[in-house]
Amino acid sequence: MSHSNFMEKLLEGLEVEWKTLGEVGELVRGNGLPKKDFTETGIPAIHYGQIYTYYGVSTIATKSFVSPEVAKKLKKVDTGDVIITNTSENLEDVGKALVYFGKQPAVTGGHATIFKPSDVILGKYFVYFTQTDIFAKSKRKYAKGTKVIDVSANDMAKIQIPIPPLNIQKEIVRILDAFTELTAELTAELTARKKQYNYYRDQLLTFEEGEVEWKTLGEVAENLDSMRKPITSGLRESGEIPYYGASGTVDYVKDYIFDGDFLLVSEDGANLTARKTPIAFSISGKSWVNNHAHILKFNTYAERRFVEFYLNSIDLTPYISGAAQPKLNQKNLNSIKIPPFSPIEQARIVSILDKFDALTNSISEGLPREIELRQKQYEYYRDLLLSFPKAEA
Repeated sequence: MSHSNFMEKLLEGLEVEWKTLGEVGELVRGNGLPKKDFTETGIPAIHYGQIYTYYGVSTIATKSFVSPEVAKKLKKVDTGDVIITNTSENLEDVGKALVYFGKQPAVTGGHATIFKPSDVILGKYFVYFTQTDIFAKSKRKYAKGTKVIDVSANDMAKIQIPIPPLNIQKEIVRILDAFTELTAELTAELTARKKQYNYYRDQLLTFEEGEVEWKTLGEVAENLDSMRKPITSGLRESGEIPYYGASGTVDYVKDYIFDGDFLLVSEDGANLTARKTPIAFSISGKSWVNNHAHILKFNTYAERRFVEFYLNSIDLTPYISGAAQPKLNQKNLNSIKIPPFSPIEQARIVSILDKFDALTNSISEGLPREIELRQKQYEYYRDLLLSFPKAEA
């Protein structure tokens, strides 16, 4: 039996009551708990901000702790209770929920509500329900504020949720847990692969300073910066040719300046120091490049890719000027020293790193694509399992 058929059978002819959250449990608004109260050990504590940055749907251990004295002033979270966020800068994060399964009672603070489920609803079933569009529409109705958005505990209690029999709730949770675990495993695998990739990249690209003379980037690459042309967004004719800036594609235009394989290197922008995305990236085919990325031409694929891997692995701070507006000017770029590996050695290193790169970073192959597909599959089944018809009033 396919997944879909099994789900349909599970939900077929099911009597579902819609009840408000206040009818199926008790809601307790939290108070206090600034981050300065956190300690290394002590009573488990869950800060509302961590629910949308750190935790998944459930946890048995907390990231933070508070002293017993501080804990006495805070609201208690028992095992099986759900902590719901009341406040955020965006509506999506308001009403995010986490079920706590720790053996020792925990505490939570302000901007959070504790939902203590009665015996007709499972906390985890409710947490999964908070991820649906139905719940999103309900909370939007009660949201107040513009810069900071809040849904009060009193309003949260008015939100209606479908209550199937407990055995059905358990089955829904079991199925969704399986999908969640699979995605978590793949994400952990991706993290491990990235660490492994970075380790091998650093090992392969380390060259002992010795007799051999290092060349500068200006000696190994031809700089084509003088051919770049910026076009303001209003004057760009839209088309299919990528228009590149400091961190990648900015737009698509009708015409091109370059045609071939080149390496682009960020010239300015916060990413030069933050390094959230690679500051060196290869491009192929027809392209237009603005004046925020240096454009370099190499003799061989191996040489270009080698320099790309190398620039992305080293600390470029000594070459960057300007604190408020970091800039890697052409003179400094040309002075970067490139380790003197032989062409054969460069090709060998590139071949190894290309394989790691494809597995780790490519969205069309390897783990990121697998994670994306699993996430879509999870969302599909979650919405299917939690879509119950509402009786017309």
